[in-house]
Amino acid sequence: MIILPILFFITAILYSSVGFGGGSTYLALLLIWNIPYYIFPIIALICNIIVVSGNSFNYIRAGNYNIRLLIPFLTGSIPLSFIGGSLFIDKEVFESLLFVVLSVAGILLLINNKSYENKNLIIRKLNDIISFFIGSILGLISGVIGIGGGIFLSPILFLLKAEKPKVIATTASLFILVNSISGMLGQLTKEMVINEIFNYWLLFIVVLIGGFVGNYINLKILPNRILVIITSLLVIFVAIRMGLKIIN
Repeated sequence: MIILPILFFITAILYSSVGFGGGSTYLALLLIWNIPYYIFPIIALICNIIVVSGNSFNYIRAGNYNIRLLIPFLTGSIPLSFIGGSLFIDKEVFESLLFVVLSVAGILLLINNKSYENKNLIIRKLNDIISFFIGSILGLISGVIGIGGGIFLSPILFLLKAEKPKVIATTASLFILVNSISGMLGQLTKEMVINEIFNYWLLFIVVLIGGFVGNYINLKILPNRILVIITSLLVIFVAIRMGLKIIN
């Protein structure tokens, strides 16, 4: 069991260094380690909350936020992430959804890595209805699977040229934080989840430490683009490893 906390620690470092929580990779690791699948989402969501809380605080303190950009996404995502979290789905469906999420997220991050160093971005104002619609879809996916959704929102915002890289990172972190809380509340409506969650306390401690380390690396050591490339390769590797497990 000691290897799993170490991998959670490494995941928290890498994801927090680019403003994410790591939920998608936590889920894949839990699957590979044969943890009961119905407990996956709540563990990943709590780890998300722990990691991105530090990110969000640091980003906001630095003044890199745009609440006007974030609100329409959250308005759509909050109720649907709760509903998604309360749903029961078959293990096979869950595994397939997670594999798709990991694969798409890894590819999107890799493709968009240059955007994190874009200094001359021409910002475009987004339509609130479109933002609401995107937030709703990401919220539902987030609640069902147990992720925060920021790993999708961030590439979408870069693609739409919605804000500067640092503001997008803050928006993604806050989106993950709020969505994870809403999804967690949905998951807690399931009695079997409440009965087992405290058995995984060690994972919560290691991601807390990993989140602090990742924040330090982001601020003091490596540039965002390098961190995004490393993170995207990790996501793709885990997706391949998980795909092989599903096939076998």
